[in-house]
Amino acid sequence: MSGEADRRPAYVVGGGTLLDVAGTIARDWAALGVRGSFLARNIDTGEQLGFDAAEPVPLASVVKVPLALVVLDRVAAGELDPARPVTVDPAASGVGPTGLAAFRHPATVAVGDLLLLMLSVSDNAAADALLGLVPAEDVDARLRAWGCEGIRVRHRMDHMYACAAGAAGDDFSLALELAVRDERTGRHAITSLDPAHANAGTAAGLVALLERVWRDDISGPRVTAELRRLMGHQVFTHRLAAELRADSLRFSGKTGSFLHLRHEIGVVEADSGDRIALAALTRADRRAAQAPDIDLAIGAAGRLAFEALRS
Repeated sequence: MSGEADRRPAYVVGGGTLLDVAGTIARDWAALGVRGSFLARNIDTGEQLGFDAAEPVPLASVVKVPLALVVLDRVAAGELDPARPVTVDPAASGVGPTGLAAFRHPATVAVGDLLLLMLSVSDNAAADALLGLVPAEDVDARLRAWGCEGIRVRHRMDHMYACAAGAAGDDFSLALELAVRDERTGRHAITSLDPAHANAGTAAGLVALLERVWRDDISGPRVTAELRRLMGHQVFTHRLAAELRADSLRFSGKTGSFLHLRHEIGVVEADSGDRIALAALTRADRRAAQAPDIDLAIGAAGRLAFEALRS
């Protein structure tokens, strides 16, 4: 990126070979004009590799994972009925191309199915309906109580689009241009892209959360098992899972995309018993709504990290 030529990533590694892998990923991303944070950790051995893992980044739809965890915790505590019907009016709910957000008419959906829509097809309207039941400040407070460092939940999904519209009107290309410009300057015309005000997280914080979920070390085993099940239903496989497709592998994840942001977090599990948690958080230096080369680079990073960290 402009102004980043002399910047050296802060590597997080567990050995010399792992440093080589982290360096390869960082160089590949830089060659595409991508600034990012990456962390991969073997859940059972603790070995890890990555870079810039402590840098806060706006999360886009990745925030739906901690949101789901807190909602499921409320369900397990008996404070929220998963069968409770919720009517969602797309004219007054989250913006987005999938799920209820793409509907033209009101629909009534149970809380448990809102969770499925939110995590499987990244439905923003479903997420905002759940945030209507468990507000962002309550989600954030619960994460603090659990000791989840490096993750902040501050607003609804529709707030991202409202901030973009406030800065660029209905001109998506202008909003994308502003996002790229502001990434270079650190001054954010779109508030929901400012890590100090956005739903934000670090690769380290997100991998730690995934590790606790896969080790049943947060909330309760029923909650974490259900979150793992729901994350396994994600239909998008064009990023971290792109090069991790095999009968012997299972990938459970959550993407996040908004303007120049392209993220994914998840866990790949092998029949051999290996469990690798990954977080890839990227910001592109280009005004393009589609960037398949970046998605493929994220997939390559996932494969390299998995191969380096498996036992």
